[in-house]
Amino acid sequence: MLGGKGRYSEATKVAEEALTVAENTFGPDHIRGAPCLNILATLYRVQGKYIEAEALLKGALKIWEKALGPDHPVVLATLENMADLYEKIGKQDEAERLKERARRIRSNQ
Repeated sequence: MLGGKGRYSEATKVAEEALTVAENTFGPDHIRGAPCLNILATLYRVQGKYIEAEALLKGALKIWEKALGPDHPVVLATLENMADLYEKIGKQDEAERLKERARRIRSNQ
């Protein structure tokens, strides 16, 4: 069994391939690619690839908001993922801003 960050390498490879297929099939801003962006961002985050994870989460958020609206539960989940990432990298103000937005969405459901 692989330890540490190495154990995520196969999952990362599969997620990267899935994202490539989704983007090549549907286009880079299609809703079908957004779950791939989220999964890959999570894998990057646990590997310490924070810049890459942030970019993917921003991309997923943009797609979700455009396709589903700014208050959809999937948007909420992505905001929470971004807030967790920002806390991890010390961007507390941004994390709090996203958490507040997530709380507003949750209270309106």
